[in-house]
Amino acid sequence: MNKRFGSVILDTTFRYLVPFILVYAVYVLFHGEYSPGGGFQAGALFAIAIVLDRLVQGDKAPLNIHGNWAVIIAGIGAMIYALVGITSILAGGNMLEYGMLPFVHDVVERHVLGILVIEIGVTVCVMATIVAIFDALARREDLL
Repeated sequence: MNKRFGSVILDTTFRYLVPFILVYAVYVLFHGEYSPGGGFQAGALFAIAIVLDRLVQGDKAPLNIHGNWAVIIAGIGAMIYALVGITSILAGGNMLEYGMLPFVHDVVERHVLGILVIEIGVTVCVMATIVAIFDALARREDLL
């Protein structure tokens, strides 16, 4: 998306709307363990903020992640998820047994930290995957 879409009204509206979407995505991420929501929903919200920012502001958007970088970032998110599972296996537990993680001494804190790291990995992976899908669809339009 190298050219902008919209007008001054859309630009002004989305400059104020995108930060609220990002704050809500962080809220959903950190409260996903205790309430409905979590990694997938937070990743979708982050991706929506990035896509809206790119649609309205074009290449000058501050949240500008393109297709190749999005695929790399999605891989990093999947790697974060896998590392938590591998770490718990190496510590003598089962896959994703958060109580076996060797980070802190309290079992409850290990459980909460394990779930949070898993949800961060899922959030990063989902966000980057949605942005990569958007880039694939936008490039397809240019080819026609």
